[in-house]
Amino acid sequence: MSKVIGVRASIDPPAIADQKQKEAAAIVKAYQNPYYRYLVLGILTIVYVSNFIDRQVINVLAQYIIADLQLTDGQFGMLSGLAFACIYTTLGIPIARWADLGNRRNIIAISVAVWSLMTAVCGLAQNFGQLFLARFGVGVGEAGASPPSHSIVSDIFPANQRATALSIYSFGVYGGILVGTVGGAYLVQYFDWRTAFIVVGLPGLLLALLVRLVVKEPPRGMAEARKDAAPPGFLKVVGFLWQRKSFRHLSFACALHAFVTYGIGNFMPLFLGRVHGMPILDVGLYYGLIGGGGGLLGTYFGGWMSDRMVNRTGDRVWYIWIPFISTLLAIPFALITFLVMPSAVSAAWFYFFAAFCGAWYLAPCIASTHFLVGLRMRAMGSAVLFFVLNLIGLGFGPMLTGFVSDWLTPSFGDDALRYAMAITVLVNIWCAMHYYWCTRTIKADFERAPA
Repeated sequence: MSKVIGVRASIDPPAIADQKQKEAAAIVKAYQNPYYRYLVLGILTIVYVSNFIDRQVINVLAQYIIADLQLTDGQFGMLSGLAFACIYTTLGIPIARWADLGNRRNIIAISVAVWSLMTAVCGLAQNFGQLFLARFGVGVGEAGASPPSHSIVSDIFPANQRATALSIYSFGVYGGILVGTVGGAYLVQYFDWRTAFIVVGLPGLLLALLVRLVVKEPPRGMAEARKDAAPPGFLKVVGFLWQRKSFRHLSFACALHAFVTYGIGNFMPLFLGRVHGMPILDVGLYYGLIGGGGGLLGTYFGGWMSDRMVNRTGDRVWYIWIPFISTLLAIPFALITFLVMPSAVSAAWFYFFAAFCGAWYLAPCIASTHFLVGLRMRAMGSAVLFFVLNLIGLGFGPMLTGFVSDWLTPSFGDDALRYAMAITVLVNIWCAMHYYWCTRTIKADFERAPA
């Protein structure tokens, strides 16, 4: 018996290593086919659409949930923002660490299953506390989606196409808003808000199975033919990023950008219904198609234009200039939407321009983060960026907008919401300052990124 064991010990490791090399070669060959590469990008994008459907459908259901559970605007802001963001940001970093060490495809599949199930559970809630905990559970699942997906996309697309590929992936933000808003409006109109949560949640279980069966885990650094290395420790990654002054400004700029985006976006359906009296089906149609469509176009434009400018000039600082420009452009369009447009239809149409400009930032900022770090730091880099972005942006943007609306209501009635949203938009000025400060140091930080 000992001889048999000895033979197995001497033969199995080389055999296993040879099998792994063959599997890795097959995966590389599969990704060399552009059709498969874009199929994987498409599946990951659909995952992100599902992510945002389940995250954002609560917004179009706002007036029904508020009426049924007797909530204030501030409480709703906590449900649509803080309840989700607290756990999302807390778990995002350890899950990203897991993704830098392990199989990213499997992490994504598990995450989709968890958040889909918890979204359905939201439909069973009977009070604010139960719905808060259910939203907390949605955040647990969705924490494992973006960092490993960002890492995979950066491994299967070359560097000069990275921001464009990430912009396609980021379609999920506004694709989810579009589908969730339109679908949620019809479901709540013909059924109720509880049914809406269940219907949009459960199909995600099939999507989790699709990810597990179709997506292949790519080798690290595949697109750039870079040699993989041992992943650095968590504290080393965080310390590495903190030492980059540009990343500190970039992450805070993204957080303030998201503060405005979520602060006004999460209340836009309520604004159209409460301030302008738009029926719920029209809210779903106009906000979903116009806000979601504008965001989709803006997301792709931001990634495409930043890649175009970088490839033309050779200056990667354009990955920051594009978000800087978008932040300032969005301010007048948003203010006109909330304060000037006289009707729901005109406000919804004009919001297209604010949504378009406000969406330029995400893909170039993710790409910038990946250019700053090493291969085994990409998921963690995305997680740290999203930790700051979502904690401040998603966690406090809707909540503070809601509290300001509550504070102004005794003086302005239903119009309090429009003034609260206008105040939130002005945070973009602060945001633009951090993008500008980032441009002053990020070029040097790009140059000293790990090989």
